[in-house]
Amino acid sequence: MQKTIKAAAVQFNIELGDVDSNVAYAENALRRLAAQGVELAVLPEMWSCGFAYRELNQLATRTPAIVERLEALSAELSMTIVGSLPEPHGEKVFNTAYVVDRGKVAGSYRKMHLFSLMGEDRHLDRGDSALVAQTSVGRIGVMICYDLRFPELARRLALDGADVIVVPGEWPKPREEHWRGLLKGRAIENQLFVIAANACGVIGKLDFFGSSMILGPKGELLAEAGYENAEPTALLDPAEMEKWRQSITCFKDRRPECY
Repeated sequence: MQKTIKAAAVQFNIELGDVDSNVAYAENALRRLAAQGVELAVLPEMWSCGFAYRELNQLATRTPAIVERLEALSAELSMTIVGSLPEPHGEKVFNTAYVVDRGKVAGSYRKMHLFSLMGEDRHLDRGDSALVAQTSVGRIGVMICYDLRFPELARRLALDGADVIVVPGEWPKPREEHWRGLLKGRAIENQLFVIAANACGVIGKLDFFGSSMILGPKGELLAEAGYENAEPTALLDPAEMEKWRQSITCFKDRRPECY
């Protein structure tokens, strides 16, 4: 990250299976954020349709066109956009986060850790590689929702040079404190920025609490949404991250040969 940027999380109540409605909402939100000077925006997990398992294979066929639309929109708005979508893959699909940077896909990440408690492993395929995407706003590492519970992935992203970790999520009640604690932990231990976009409201049979957050490299809360549709924003200053890393030299003091 070469300069201070304005970043945002887009939090909204995803309409289960209603791609047209969700895409329209997301586009309007991104346009509102562009008018505020936002250069990096993060959408929730599976934001185009939610976990509509019965229709997921069919809904996934619309993803290539959605990604094309995001490419055009990101070019028009001079914005980097990240969010996860169902990616077609044989009889199952991947839960894939696309990093779309001002007109092109800079990288994609397939969710590694599937939440078996909610049946993700029965409907989705696992990814097997981490991603740090080089973009116009800096190096972006990607985690998706349940990945937060695996700190080794976040550390890998930090060691690979991430300035920011983005976390599209659909994290439901009643585990709100886990969401908060894990996000803060990932920021503190890796001394970088974290942007997490959660869904909100009732989606299908589940209730989502929102609380999308932007955290600084000390774990400080820079912005947070409540329980309704919202677009929290914050400034990310790379000089603050570098200053903190020089003050508390965690990376220099690591002992990987002992772990």
